[in-house]
Amino acid sequence: LCVFSISFILAFTALFIIVSLSYWHPTFYKYYEHKDQHDKFSYKHKLLEEDDDSYVYTSNLELRLYENQNPVDSSDPAPYNGNNIFSSSRKRDDSTLFLPEESDIAVTEDLIEINKVPVIRRSQRNQAKGTENEALSAVQMALKMKQSNKFEKAQKLFHHALALQPLHPDVLNHYGEFVEEREKDFIKADQMFFRALTVSPEHSRALVNRKRTSPLVNELDEKELKRIDKKHIELIKLNHNNPSLNRLKKELYFQHIYHTVAIEGNTMSLEDTRMVIETGLPVNGKSLTEHMEVVGVESALRYIDKQLVTKDVITVFDILEVHKLVLGHVKPLIGGSFRQSQVFVAEHTPPRASELAYLMQEFVEWLQSYEFLQLHPVKQAALAHYKLVYIHPFVDGNGRTARLIMNMILMRYGYPPVIIRNNERNYYFRTLQLANEGDVRPFVRFIAHCTECTLNVYLHANDYSSKCLMALEPISFDNNDIIVL
Repeated sequence: LCVFSISFILAFTALFIIVSLSYWHPTFYKYYEHKDQHDKFSYKHKLLEEDDDSYVYTSNLELRLYENQNPVDSSDPAPYNGNNIFSSSRKRDDSTLFLPEESDIAVTEDLIEINKVPVIRRSQRNQAKGTENEALSAVQMALKMKQSNKFEKAQKLFHHALALQPLHPDVLNHYGEFVEEREKDFIKADQMFFRALTVSPEHSRALVNRKRTSPLVNELDEKELKRIDKKHIELIKLNHNNPSLNRLKKELYFQHIYHTVAIEGNTMSLEDTRMVIETGLPVNGKSLTEHMEVVGVESALRYIDKQLVTKDVITVFDILEVHKLVLGHVKPLIGGSFRQSQVFVAEHTPPRASELAYLMQEFVEWLQSYEFLQLHPVKQAALAHYKLVYIHPFVDGNGRTARLIMNMILMRYGYPPVIIRNNERNYYFRTLQLANEGDVRPFVRFIAHCTECTLNVYLHANDYSSKCLMALEPISFDNNDIIVL
């Protein structure tokens, strides 16, 4: 009877463990079952597909491989190593760590006041249903104003036409020509031509215009990446034992956590965030949820720095663990688990829950692919961020997890964690929406800007009181990188 009782208890315990595991990760364990049903899954956006001379504009992101000076055979994938910072072994010198030691996170009186960055201005999507004839009439009037050198009136008329018909290819194309000719803004003009071709792929004038502007835009993008490379090399050459730099690392650590939770609606100030991290004490007037969001992001950032930055292969379970740390303190029942129902995010409808296990496995395999590893690190980070939020594998915490994975990739190449500031929130979400609509380049440019801004802060560490704070101010976005809608 005793043996029977023990056997029954052991069997019941084993059954309980199996059921628990199936509950926590039900979709991931069905990966191989779904894989048979998805011999070849095609994303809505073909992120790395190249078209030589054929211009395919519908859901084509047109990202080119980063031209490494030492190309490797495709059978032997190797990470981008343009600055000779890391080899594929992922070893790094402790002097290049950009997170402060946990022992250094203590209460201090040297809180740095950093001026708030003005909110980035961008026009909101106008939902007014204007007639096509009215919009085209406004375009014709704008063209007449342009011929009369009345450029301000012409621009207002173009904006009016776009507000009435934001997806009309003729309106987009004419405005793109105006921007290119008058403002010499090739990036903005190229976006207009691209959007016109997304709506009408056979639009002849937009095709001709795009063939002209596309090489110019590619050249501008490459110049920005080379500028980032140069600043990255300068950063690596700095004395990382410099007290000013160590003080800066600590301050930016607080800022990174503050901004990434603030983007999601957390109302804690930078000072509140610093207090929670340094002391672990509660802040009066703030909810437990907001406290736990700060703790969760810090835990996940520490985990990434200690476990994933030097890890050769990132797995689905690593991403689940990051999400578990982010959300486990706030919503422990869903932290580290895929969603099990359909969700809707603004104008984006993510893939079905039944596809998540397959898509996430494909995602981590893509992170190891030759095409991905040959991209510039900033492009790698931006595309990984976008692709993860596009899949939207979790009920909550997708943005925080995506930003952490983005920074994990950058840290693997010796970059500091990049800060996406809460003041840039609207622009950040708008570029993600543009990526959903078919053009990921504005989002990549935005991440490149954030990367360069963060590098500027470190490079001015020795002149801490003035230039360092000025470097935090982002470049003015007067709609140069965004489509006016």
